[in-house]
Amino acid sequence: MDGGGSSSRADTVMSEYNIFGNIFEVTAKYKPPIMPIGKGATASSGSSALNSETNEHVAIKKIANAFDNKIDAKRTLREIKLLRHMDHENVVAIRDIIPPPQREVFNDVYIAYELMDTDLHQIIRSNQALSEEHCQYFLYQILRGLKYIHSANVLHRDLKPSNLLLNANCDLKICDFGLARVTSETDFMTEYVVTRWYRAPELLLNSSDYTAAIDVWSVGCIFMELMDRKPLFPGRDHVQQLRLLMEVTFMKLISC
Repeated sequence: MDGGGSSSRADTVMSEYNIFGNIFEVTAKYKPPIMPIGKGATASSGSSALNSETNEHVAIKKIANAFDNKIDAKRTLREIKLLRHMDHENVVAIRDIIPPPQREVFNDVYIAYELMDTDLHQIIRSNQALSEEHCQYFLYQILRGLKYIHSANVLHRDLKPSNLLLNANCDLKICDFGLARVTSETDFMTEYVVTRWYRAPELLLNSSDYTAAIDVWSVGCIFMELMDRKPLFPGRDHVQQLRLLMEVTFMKLISC
């Protein structure tokens, strides 16, 4: 990992860091140690840094070539617009939108969030022991954050363990609002939302007329995965996902 150098462009002092081959160009107030914190399924990656003005460690998310794909660009803008208006203990907060060195021409977008230690997906997959109290506390925080989100007429639409951040105190925060949607919007609601394993039946049946219940379904799947330490409906594809749901429904009818 290489150190960084500073430069001044368009009155913005920038520092450049090479994080295992991934270049991060941020304003000079963000100081080392600049450490990698993971790479998502999209063209984004993250690192942690120290904001020297606030003395707070933050997570910096880099969206590389943010404007190459119209859909990804809209998701990034949507997340920024929504999170800038949210303020809740169980919803991750945006600390800063890092300005580019040249505002007229730039390709990458950098967003600074409050820094958390891990996510629920990593905890579930680990050997970390979880008591019933842990599971109950996590569920309480998920529902508390979701109630706040829904009270703002927003659907998250992509709740899953990897989008639930945690710290060492077991504080939980909902993140990744790239697929979120304001329910008052009147245009067509796409059905291709939510990672398959956590997708409600109405979405699997391609309904575009859905409600906040889709998020509640996802929470139920997450809670069962938390208790059993394995996914509840791990469908390999769309068809098998429906089959797994039908099997559970059929077994419940037989047992009645």
